Amino acid sequence: MANRANHRVLLGCSLLCAAAIACVPTASQSAPDGVPGQASSPAAVSSFPTASDARLAGDGKQTRFVLDLDKPVQFRAFALADPYRVVVDLPQLSFKLAAGVGSAGRGLVKAFRYGLVMPGGSRIVFDLTGPAKIAKSYVLEAANGQPPRLVIELEEIDRTAFVQMLAPESRPELRPAIADANAAVAQGDSTAALKPGQAPDTRPLIVIDPGHGGIDNGTQAGGGDFMEKHLVLGFGLALRDRIEKTGKYRVVMTRTDDTFVPLNDRVKVARSQSAALFVSIHADALPRGEGDAQGATIYTLSDKASDAEAERLAETENKSDAIGGVNLTDEPTEVADILIDLAQRETKTFSNRFARLLMGEMKQTVRMHKHPLKSAGFRVLKAPDVPSVLVELGYVSNKGDREYLVSENWRNKTVGSMTQAIDAFFAKRVVTAAPGK
Repeated sequence: MANRANHRVLLGCSLLCAAAIACVPTASQSAPDGVPGQASSPAAVSSFPTASDARLAGDGKQTRFVLDLDKPVQFRAFALADPYRVVVDLPQLSFKLAAGVGSAGRGLVKAFRYGLVMPGGSRIVFDLTGPAKIAKSYVLEAANGQPPRLVIELEEIDRTAFVQMLAPESRPELRPAIADANAAVAQGDSTAALKPGQAPDTRPLIVIDPGHGGIDNGTQAGGGDFMEKHLVLGFGLALRDRIEKTGKYRVVMTRTDDTFVPLNDRVKVARSQSAALFVSIHADALPRGEGDAQGATIYTLSDKASDAEAERLAETENKSDAIGGVNLTDEPTEVADILIDLAQRETKTFSNRFARLLMGEMKQTVRMHKHPLKSAGFRVLKAPDVPSVLVELGYVSNKGDREYLVSENWRNKTVGSMTQAIDAFFAKRVVTAAPGK
């Protein structure tokens, strides 16, 4: 345990230059109503500007996007490369668009998606057919019986012109804030708030990470009736409540509502709070024509995927930031390879141990995949000093699994088995650490 503590200290010192993604303020950062990090009340939601219709017009040379609103809004639009995208950041909107809007493209736009990207902020991301510039972007006031409209006009350009257009200062990134209230609950760095004579809370801290969220729906089925982001958030909140009920642990969620959180920020929550365990919750789906699969799967980190399916899944999950429009060109530089390797070896051992305990408990109560333990290079599992697993609860592409995923009885049994695995994991760690003390 002393060695592990030393590794943490050395890592903290040597990784200071591994900078976080810059937080660039937008013109729409203030939440009109509601509290950041908390679900807004119906009254607050109704006060947000409403988007009622969206459409594309034009061809492969010039394409126009029009969004009907109930009131004018401020916005900012910018382009990103590799893949080619245009991103529009807005104040939080209430999207009341017809089902399927954005799935079909036109002209320079292959498709577009929209959603909450941070408390108080919404985002629209356009996937482009090739390099294009934002020729014009403006908001029209209501006139002649027509509502206010946001208009984005795109023009085709070549790759060279596109790259020259992307000066560093013109490549903003919108980084959602992890709610201060959520961090306060963790009390991972709250010694200043302690009352005189009050001992710090030394209970192990567990981070629960419901995948996707906001603009990133994750996998879907049933014409959008089953969205991964909603299924895993509901499960994550139930797991948090069950763990907290034991009184043995502190719990932090990477998101508690339908908000987009970049992958690096999810990992950062665990590391900044010195988490003892990180559990990411997902629900997979197989593309059409690739057969059927069912049951829960537990993944740990590995440079080499355990099989082709694990590799496919990791590649898909690792693209979440691109889906949300985050610029991924600024990755932290690893500057302490040896120290990181030492910490990762120990962390990998703990991660694998928890994965095996979790499988043992879950298989007693829920249906498991025929190969329930797998590994792949998931970015969200790459904290070098926090034992981490990613749990795929099932396949939304499988009818039987979908029925389980929306079943309260199934959820209760699964949450119970995961809590038992957590108890067993920390019981073993205490026993292992005792002789060293």
